[in-house]
Amino acid sequence: MKTDYRTIKVDLKDGVAVLTIDNPPVNQMSPQLMQDFSEAVNEAWKDGQVKVVVLTGTGKNFIAGADITQLKLVKNREDIFQKALASARFLNSIEAGPKPFIAAINGNCLGGGLETAMACHYRVAVQGVNLGQPEVQIGLIPGAGGTQRLPRLIGLPNALEMITTGKPVKAEKGLQRCLVDEVVPREELLAAALKAARRFIKGELNIRLRMTRNIIHRIPSGAEKTALLGYAKYMTFQKAKGYIAPFKAIDAFEQGLGFDIEADIEKEVGLFSDCAVSEVAKNLINIFLNTRAAGKLGRIEALEPAKIRKVAMLGGGVMGSGIVNLLLQSGFEAVLWDINDSALEKGLKAVRKTFDYPIKKKKMTQADLEKLIQARLKTTSSLEDLKDVDLVIEAVLEDMKIKQDIWRRLESICSSRTIFGTNTSALPITEMAEVLKDPGRMIGLHFFNPAHRMQLLEVICAKKTSDQTLAGSVSFARAIKKIPIVVNDGPGFYVSRQLGGLMGGAVFLTADGVDGAFIEQTMIDFGMPMGPATLSDLTGIDINYHVGKTFEKRLGERYKIHPLTEAVYRTGCYGRKTGSGYFDYSGEKPVPNPKVQSAVQEYLKVNNVSPKQVSRQEVIDLMLANGINEAAYMIQEGICDRPQDMDLAMIYGTGFPPYRGGILRYADQWGLQNVYDKLLELQKQYGIRFKPADLIRDMAQTGKTFYPKD
Repeated sequence: MKTDYRTIKVDLKDGVAVLTIDNPPVNQMSPQLMQDFSEAVNEAWKDGQVKVVVLTGTGKNFIAGADITQLKLVKNREDIFQKALASARFLNSIEAGPKPFIAAINGNCLGGGLETAMACHYRVAVQGVNLGQPEVQIGLIPGAGGTQRLPRLIGLPNALEMITTGKPVKAEKGLQRCLVDEVVPREELLAAALKAARRFIKGELNIRLRMTRNIIHRIPSGAEKTALLGYAKYMTFQKAKGYIAPFKAIDAFEQGLGFDIEADIEKEVGLFSDCAVSEVAKNLINIFLNTRAAGKLGRIEALEPAKIRKVAMLGGGVMGSGIVNLLLQSGFEAVLWDINDSALEKGLKAVRKTFDYPIKKKKMTQADLEKLIQARLKTTSSLEDLKDVDLVIEAVLEDMKIKQDIWRRLESICSSRTIFGTNTSALPITEMAEVLKDPGRMIGLHFFNPAHRMQLLEVICAKKTSDQTLAGSVSFARAIKKIPIVVNDGPGFYVSRQLGGLMGGAVFLTADGVDGAFIEQTMIDFGMPMGPATLSDLTGIDINYHVGKTFEKRLGERYKIHPLTEAVYRTGCYGRKTGSGYFDYSGEKPVPNPKVQSAVQEYLKVNNVSPKQVSRQEVIDLMLANGINEAAYMIQEGICDRPQDMDLAMIYGTGFPPYRGGILRYADQWGLQNVYDKLLELQKQYGIRFKPADLIRDMAQTGKTFYPKD
């Protein structure tokens, strides 16, 4: 048979055809791969010398699944259905074909990769590789038999969990659940697959009995299936409100798992196609693709970032300890600096605490942690000990003079190539860098609390930040598995100001007589992880107030603090840290705080405001219009000009519901003319805070959108 295709290499070994997929970078099921795969399979079937086929991959991936960029090109449901059905039927033909197929799973086996493996008659996996059906994470369900083959192999309860959450399992757990037949060290993979092939040739393994479609002992009875899926629907509704795919996956289980697997797979393909044309899937696919492109900017594309191996962390508080956690887990040599031994002791204790969760989950032991700290972490109260670090990250007191003094001293200690990164959340980085002889080496690295869990890293360029500094910072962000969103210096940078714009509309509604609890619940129902009052209590009412005062001073009249905000601030109830804010936290559950409620009622009484009933949509329209407007102002001011990055920042940094695509994607779907009209209406009602940005007006007049039109 033919031995060389563009994406597949074929090696013939004693009656076994070894098909090695080589389609960089991740062995995606591109059109070329599927064409080569189909041709190679047909050749193997026709070649009388070939008795068994072994399928394996290259690098870190077996098959990484479908190429979703191809899916984006197909707009019509029927076209998607026919293409997906053809792929599903191809896997059916492998499963029901004349010769045994063995999957030698060399690396990650996800999505269509796992569906391919499950259509094979024997599966050998390398230790530690991931096996999964992650399609739900981009708004889809398996579309080539995953919902029908996975329950047959591992049972419906486990299949439900894997498919509705999209979380993979390691090969070892896959072996326990009968998803794979063997787990071996990497160097033994091919030998194990060839050994299994010889068992087929000798008749020790029977192809008919090994077909996944014929494994039916794990399929539940009708009554069991009804009970399981009923519970799954209830739980999914609690966790996945707003999403479509988890419910479609349950539908596929409900409509399938019969004796005619090919008919059931065709139903699955139909449900997959429903997902593929939904706005939710389009939004989630765009987020996935934009996440991969985060930090890829033209200005640094040709630069080779400096190698960062040793990183100093200034300050061992909540943020500093979380960042040290990241450094240790990512393989960096870390130095923790603080002002004295007592502060260092507290910092080291805080670092250990950040590892409580993985230790509790038995992903590491206390001994592992101590070994990690011993090997990679040094503590010091002397800045002189930072002379050989590649990057310094500063998270000390939010005081410009203190920060500038430290940077001035470090410039004379550290190498000229050392990057200086500040984690400030409010102070102007351009001003901070003025004390340096080379201000180009300073950049903002704004982590979000808790730093070791939040995925976003806001990378802020000061006025003179060099491209080389930016390139090194973006590379570092990827090395610690963060999503780097690059913005320019300005009050609040991007996320804080954007979040203030989105949630800041609540005070106007409350001052107009709308019940605060109604606003809170409406934003949660919209998909935000918490409402504006809960968020304010969490971040600190006093901090929000002072940030607001900074905005008022630096950005002008449009940001003037609302009188009701002043009244709430004067109560002295600043949120969780003081035991009460909008809510009182002294009991088992938070309840409305009478002191703040009284301040609100007094404000309404003085201003002769009566209780006001509005619809949920009116609340959403006001909050989103204000948020969209704030984003437009920041584009105008040059804070950021990439809508995809701005939306990612809100999704990963604040929990804006991913299925809605982001604030600017939402604006496009709402229509910029509608946004502009709503802002004019709100400006007339509430004043200058809602004055439309010139960009919004221009886009409404010209029919433009933030994202290119499909």
